[in-house]
Amino acid sequence: MCFGRCARCIGYKLLILALLSIVANILLYFPNGETRYASEHHLGKYVECLHGILGGGFLVLIPAAVFIGLHNDDCCGCFGHEDCGKSCAMLSSVLAAFIGIIGSGYCIIISALGLSHGPYCFTHLERNWIYPFTESSGGYLFEYNRWSECQEPHNIVQWNVTLFSILLVLGGIEFILCFIQIINGILGGLCGLCCSHEEVSHL
Repeated sequence: MCFGRCARCIGYKLLILALLSIVANILLYFPNGETRYASEHHLGKYVECLHGILGGGFLVLIPAAVFIGLHNDDCCGCFGHEDCGKSCAMLSSVLAAFIGIIGSGYCIIISALGLSHGPYCFTHLERNWIYPFTESSGGYLFEYNRWSECQEPHNIVQWNVTLFSILLVLGGIEFILCFIQIINGILGGLCGLCCSHEEVSHL
């Protein structure tokens, strides 16, 4: 198999996932499309961790760019320079994949904490901005009758649960893809196997 082609395929997938993570994280800042909660600092602490923008976004865009840069079909180039060689190309992809692992792992952890902790909202019981579901350790996710405790922002529980879940899934897929590329890069570096048009013609 051609390790460069595999890396490029993973790179394009990571590019799409990273952009989706950035969009999902931005949406977390604007419940129901309203900007006033961000300006009034009425957002949850895990919303402001930039886990989708920084972790699942920009830190994953780095390996995505590196993987896509391994574009030579003969796998003998690094960012298009044939003299760089297979070793450089595979090594750079493995190192970049570790950056993606860190970014996606950060996205997964913060998303899981955000889901477990629950949203920051104005409740009718306390008449104040609090975290009403912190003691439930995520149990509120299945207690739909309690979601109405949050009066403001409107439907904030559904908003947070949906977006944090999306970010959790996106981060998980990114993590798996980066791990696959670590294996792919190590195998490519050790074995030096590469599919080319000449090899195909010899078969």
